[in-house]
Amino acid sequence: MHNTLPIENYEEQLAEKVRSLQTMMQPFQAPDAHVFASPVSHYRMRAEFRIWHEGDDLWHIMFDQQTKQRIRIDTFPAASQLINDMMQAILPLLKQTHLLRHKLFQIDYLSTRSNKIIVSLLYHKKLDDSWTEAAKTLRAQLQSQGFDLQLIGRASKTKIMLDNDYVDEVLPVAGKEMIYRQVENSFTQPNAAVNIHMLEWALAATEGSQGDLLELYCGNGNFSLALARNFRRVLATEIAKPSVAAAQYNIDANHIDNVQIIRMSAEDFTQAMQGAREFNRLAGIDLSSYECNTIFVDPPRSGLDAETVKLVQGYERILYISCNPETLCENLETLNQTHDVVRLALFDQFPYTPHMESGVLLIRRG
Repeated sequence: MHNTLPIENYEEQLAEKVRSLQTMMQPFQAPDAHVFASPVSHYRMRAEFRIWHEGDDLWHIMFDQQTKQRIRIDTFPAASQLINDMMQAILPLLKQTHLLRHKLFQIDYLSTRSNKIIVSLLYHKKLDDSWTEAAKTLRAQLQSQGFDLQLIGRASKTKIMLDNDYVDEVLPVAGKEMIYRQVENSFTQPNAAVNIHMLEWALAATEGSQGDLLELYCGNGNFSLALARNFRRVLATEIAKPSVAAAQYNIDANHIDNVQIIRMSAEDFTQAMQGAREFNRLAGIDLSSYECNTIFVDPPRSGLDAETVKLVQGYERILYISCNPETLCENLETLNQTHDVVRLALFDQFPYTPHMESGVLLIRRG
């Protein structure tokens, strides 16, 4: 089956999101939203499919979220062209090799604009040396077709990398090429084109900033590194080890010398900033030397917890990227008591779905 997108309805669905967001933001006297559209197809840089076996044949499937029926997927226009090309190329090769095909239940793809791709094969069986040898042959076959590929095998408590478990993405951000290492199974922004819009909007929103930037939940440094050019220094926190390692690599790769990443949860960091307790991992970092007038947050779907909202409220300027407008509005009920919403943006990260990614800039009154 060729999964199709309702491309002819794209503008209409985007307009509906804009209306919805503007309505939700009315109580906070927000300005009109700056709207950033997505490409209408081939916008997703990641995709995951279950694998269905029938006799000697196998194909990609997805499950319908409503009916739970399985849908055969031969092409997937939401995913990058590179993922679609790889889907077509890899299946015939897997079918030829019993060892690679046997008990394979899922394939994950992570692609980049820089034309690199990670393919992860997930199994319900033990992977051994003979699997690795077969996988090396598969990789060579795909490389001979022109793919710049990292191949990974996963099974219970096992991960076999033939080379690396990451690819390096290159994004043009406001006139600069930014290198971002993306690690398999770690969070990355799924829609690269819209991510570039988000980074450029955040840069425009913080232009002419004074002092330093504090960022909570920095991931692989997606925002911190792009925003570094607008601030004297950037102090960023992240809890996931692979993301911190990728962020450190990205700092070096982009020759950025004014960003410091600390591996801590936002909650622990809040306590450290308030002087409530001391942490070994802050040894050698003089928090008092930072003049963070601006704080940047891009929290999970649940939004900011009450303690973090209080912390955030202590800053003059708050830049808040949200993947859930409902929890954003809950947080704004508190933040709006002290701060005004001066910028609003809608980023269409997930076209043809109800999901809305948005951004607000708040400035303290008086």
